Amino acid sequence: MMKKLLTFVAAAALAMVATAQTPKIESGADEVINYWDNTSAPHSNCDSKPEKITVSKGKYKVSHTTETVFYIFKAEQSKGHSLVIFPGGGYKTVNLNFGLGKWLAKNGITTMIVKYRLPNGHAEVPLEDAAAAVEYMRTNADRLGIDPQKIGVSGSSAGGHLAAWSSVVLEGNQKPNFAVLYYPVISGHIWTNKPQWSTFEELLGKWRTPAEVDNHSVDLLVNEQTPPTLILHCYDDELAPTNNATLYYKALKHHGVKASFHIYPSGGHSWKDYKKQWLEATKEWVLSF
Repeated sequence: MMKKLLTFVAAAALAMVATAQTPKIESGADEVINYWDNTSAPHSNCDSKPEKITVSKGKYKVSHTTETVFYIFKAEQSKGHSLVIFPGGGYKTVNLNFGLGKWLAKNGITTMIVKYRLPNGHAEVPLEDAAAAVEYMRTNADRLGIDPQKIGVSGSSAGGHLAAWSSVVLEGNQKPNFAVLYYPVISGHIWTNKPQWSTFEELLGKWRTPAEVDNHSVDLLVNEQTPPTLILHCYDDELAPTNNATLYYKALKHHGVKASFHIYPSGGHSWKDYKKQWLEATKEWVLSF
């Protein structure tokens, strides 16, 4: 009897520890949509580890994501514009910061922040989630009070890669109307940069082929149907150097796509030094459509 009691107490203690180690994501969103997971989505990232969440100063770093969640912030005094945001994290984590969603909503832009499933070497999985996010916004446009032809995508770092990738390959109801990229990872051919190299390893796996790298280096996929794109970057970014954004901008211009490229002198792999300017540039670009 005592042995069973001790076993029960130990199990309860472990459950309490597990709960304490998994913080709840407090987004402040108007809607939280648990869209699908590895069992219900068309493809799985085959990650069997439990989702891990760490939180610091209201920001959440999530790894081993197996469920796709949409956090929707509805615009105040909307004119129909919306933006779907894919957070960065090197395709190893999804780094959720809901401050941008709240700010955009206060400035008339309905915003969805996506907790997408990480690839774990299955590149089709995050793209599948990105497509679902845009399609959800478009098919629910009336209910959300947005214009189905004013839906953009955005992302930072690896999330910028996902936003750009969505722009160049998605079609029909899943294709965005415009894009905003923050210090994006663009090419898998910049081998001199280890963080960028590791981002493509997370996306495609360790034994990726040159053809697979080509097919996911989004500067090589731009065409005349790629939506207009704003790119914001910092000159001193060492994690995703500006030659990424330069490659993409040149490809956009080569195909006659409307584009604007802003390089700021400092800030590294962030927008901390010019936050106000980046926010205003984002708002101006989105509301121009």
